[in-house]
Amino acid sequence: MQFNDLGIDPSLLRVLETLGIETPTPVQREAIPVALAGRDLVAVAQTGTGKTLAYALPALMRLSGGPLGRNLMLVLAPTRELAQQVHGVFEEFGRPLGIRSAAVYGGVGYESQVAALKRGVSVVVATPGRLLDHMRRGQARFNELMILVLDEADRMLDMGFLPDIRSIIRKLPETRQTLMCSATFPPEIARLSREFLIEPERIEVGHVAQPVDTVRQVVYTVNPERKIALLEKVLREERVDSAMIFLRTKPRTERVTRALRKNGFKVQEIHGDRSQRQRDEALAGFRSGKYRYLAATDVAARGLDIENVSHVINFDIPENPDDYIHRIGRTARASAEGDAITFVTPTDHIALEAIERALGKNLPRADWEEAVPVISLFQAPGAATGRVRRGISYRRRRSGLMKSP
Repeated sequence: MQFNDLGIDPSLLRVLETLGIETPTPVQREAIPVALAGRDLVAVAQTGTGKTLAYALPALMRLSGGPLGRNLMLVLAPTRELAQQVHGVFEEFGRPLGIRSAAVYGGVGYESQVAALKRGVSVVVATPGRLLDHMRRGQARFNELMILVLDEADRMLDMGFLPDIRSIIRKLPETRQTLMCSATFPPEIARLSREFLIEPERIEVGHVAQPVDTVRQVVYTVNPERKIALLEKVLREERVDSAMIFLRTKPRTERVTRALRKNGFKVQEIHGDRSQRQRDEALAGFRSGKYRYLAATDVAARGLDIENVSHVINFDIPENPDDYIHRIGRTARASAEGDAITFVTPTDHIALEAIERALGKNLPRADWEEAVPVISLFQAPGAATGRVRRGISYRRRRSGLMKSP
């Protein structure tokens, strides 16, 4: 199946062709016909499967079918980076249809956003908190709204945006199409869909809460004080073309970034305390190759579309299995291969067990010279036990770091 088989507008097909996008992904194949028909939709699919185009293409076609008014479509996103990214998609694909969009998010001044809202655009892409500020000041009204999208809905709930989302939706017309995209479908998302959507079609693509098969996963067990030395060793001895390095807190992100820079690594950091300009520059530098490594808190774990990330390194293991899935989803995108490396200390055994239980398998342990015992209480059916299992080599022997069992 090709995009023209889905009835996509020829002008949008030309943009897809220019971008080298030829074949719709599974979520796009299933979601586009439902969204084109004007039905409410819940789309559950892994990060990196093309959910943005799955709702953007049919929405743009529906908007172009009538007079272009002001604030006809609203996309709510959990982070400013995702809001910028989605806005970029609507800018590119909306241009040939004469549809303009604006991005509204915190961390920057109000003036340019107020000016864009006053000029009037058909599509507003916003983070909930900043949009609610504009609405309370009377600077954004959605009396003619046709389409509402809740993007990365599970993440918005995790970040505590539900009160803001409810406040926004109470001010929207009840007659509208509502589309919800989520990487997971926990009970909270099910309740949210019943609250905000009307008889939605639900599509689920792939295994929820499972990484794609092309991600090679491995665990390095290590004492806490040896983590930075291990990170430098991995970056030097593995074939790491580009890596996102995830840490638990902002101070730890800053400390690891300083340590890597001191030893000659081209690294930049991104976390909630950095200004919007700093975050934009960090992401642009990472995408362009100016920086080979990006150290980040979980603010960057979802929604960002960064191509050609060869490795994800969990310097700090996440406590939530869903966060693990979303972190490692930054690599092996669009059917490429990638590596996910997780550092685990003896005190991390509970988090490791939760992740392995969610995955339904034990992750292979790297057999390296400073490995320490870390035992997960989860034992996958048919898995080997004890030292044999923990000594499995996860991939080909390389630079002496991976040893054959």
